[in-house]
Amino acid sequence: MDIPRQLSSVIESTLKKRKVLMLLGARQTGKTTLVQSLLAQHDGSLYFTADDPAVVELFRDFALERLKRIFGATKLVCIDEAQRIPSIGVIAKLIHDNLPEIRLVLTGSSSFELAEGTYESLTGRKRELLMHPISWQELANYSGDWNAEQQLEQRIRFGMYPEVITSPGEEQEVLREIVSSYLYKDLLNFSGIRKPRLLEDLLRALALQLGQEVSINELSNLLGVGKDTISTYIDLLEKAFILFRLQPLSRNLRNEIRSFNKIYFCDVGIRNAVLGNFLPLQSRTDKGALWENFMIAERRKFLSNTGQAPQVWFWRNSHQQEVDYIEEKDGAFMAWEFKFSDKKPVKPVSSFQAAYSVPEIQKVSSENFSGFVL
Repeated sequence: MDIPRQLSSVIESTLKKRKVLMLLGARQTGKTTLVQSLLAQHDGSLYFTADDPAVVELFRDFALERLKRIFGATKLVCIDEAQRIPSIGVIAKLIHDNLPEIRLVLTGSSSFELAEGTYESLTGRKRELLMHPISWQELANYSGDWNAEQQLEQRIRFGMYPEVITSPGEEQEVLREIVSSYLYKDLLNFSGIRKPRLLEDLLRALALQLGQEVSINELSNLLGVGKDTISTYIDLLEKAFILFRLQPLSRNLRNEIRSFNKIYFCDVGIRNAVLGNFLPLQSRTDKGALWENFMIAERRKFLSNTGQAPQVWFWRNSHQQEVDYIEEKDGAFMAWEFKFSDKKPVKPVSSFQAAYSVPEIQKVSSENFSGFVL
């Protein structure tokens, strides 16, 4: 089963322009499959993977005349996992500026900020796209709304990685392989990671705090390392597309809480694999937090895949009133609460609604969620 990806059309249109295409995303999200499918449609293309040490060595000497000999008459070049190649930014700039007939695609399983100098080298020359695991919209487009909704519990337990979806009955094994073999691969090759065990302990602690505000001080005390180390590791986990943060909205009211972020997993299957907990939803005490994470992650994919970029927040005040998720676009606010059961009502939060001119806080349940993610 090959689920069509929404970025395909965006990539094709980008290749018609004079931009270096940078396709980012976690390992195993389908970047290589998408790129190889793209290359197969173009005559005169070359594919390199920097997971191969020979490829890294090939680009160690990147004199322009040598690059011309490597590429020959090629019109489309893809370098997969390009963050592993030293000076990849300089190489990409050299190709862009001197070989205008070549369209260059770079993929990376961690933010290219991990590849020193890439952003500076390619200023004004790049188009950056983020590839997530399969989105609900992609799943529904492929299998139909009804068939997709029959998988809802499976997707909340096992997540949306392509191989997980296409391996029914083997989801746990696939997720364990992703976590053990791929999840930390690039981070552990980054010089800032000196305590590999801390990555696992930190992810487990964050997994247990899903849906809650995260205190760096508390994590520091719990794990026995400095606050700066905790902050650095969370930042790196975010750049590797394992986690993402949601900041508190605080502009108008004196009693708004503004100190702590919430931290979610980009894929709930990875979160459950970190804890080793794949229990059915009816047996779980964390069903509400999982539902919240799943919905926010799917909304994030929807916005990214459709080119939308509102500011996103949560809200809480000192009276323990809270709004799960807020989007702001052009100064207008919309707000949602996540309740897996449609029977649970959403209580109005009058102080928030008055301060931010929100007439209604909308409920996203397992029975009406499609409008939120499609």
